[in-house]
Amino acid sequence: MEITPDNRILFVLPGGPLGDLSVSATIVNTWIVMAILVIGGRIATLGIGPATPTSRWRLAVELLIEKIRNQIRAIGGGDPARFLPFVGTLFLFTLFSNVLGVVPGFMSPTGSLSTAVALALCVLVAVPVYGIAENGLFNYLRRYIRPTQLMAPFNVIGEISRTIALAVRLYGNVMSGMVVAAILLSVAPFFFPVLLQLLGLLTGVIQAYIFAVLAMVYIVSASGQEAGAAESRTLDKGAGSHNASKERNI
Repeated sequence: MEITPDNRILFVLPGGPLGDLSVSATIVNTWIVMAILVIGGRIATLGIGPATPTSRWRLAVELLIEKIRNQIRAIGGGDPARFLPFVGTLFLFTLFSNVLGVVPGFMSPTGSLSTAVALALCVLVAVPVYGIAENGLFNYLRRYIRPTQLMAPFNVIGEISRTIALAVRLYGNVMSGMVVAAILLSVAPFFFPVLLQLLGLLTGVIQAYIFAVLAMVYIVSASGQEAGAAESRTLDKGAGSHNASKERNI
């Protein structure tokens, strides 16, 4: 039984003096997902502009983008435009990789530890990039020595450990789902396929959402903001407006 797509070698490329290069299902399926996102994104935005007549397709695209923007705003409390390209791409890639896993013959690339680690490393790089862009290099580095300089190695270890946890969480959930599906299909191949496909779709969406939310939380914390700041400010603003209205009525 193939547990991960790394174990399935689709073809071998001659590498000359460096040796042959084995191309696994992980690489091929990753490029398939990337092609779907690039081509689908191009088709989805083709001809869309301020003067474009409203259509169901345009409403669907705008609804998806607005949902992602609202989620980023709720977590970060700032302008979601700067986070949308990275977090949105991360979510869509993980989502499509997980959902396409229900297609017969397609092994989800997120079921490979190498893909999960690569995605987690993207988050690891994005965290200081956004943090430095928001606060400057000096102020960003200062967070590693808070509350005291003795905490610096522990803060660095924390950055690395949460990246490892992010990769292992995604890989473990997707891979375990593939293993359970393979076992159940071998026991009762005529009863479980439909149920497993529905469960796989649900699990894939949830895992993509969790991965993107955790990435956003890490970026927000590096930017010196607090998760849920937008909602807190909205509640405070609403309470202030209500109190002001009461004072005027008095």
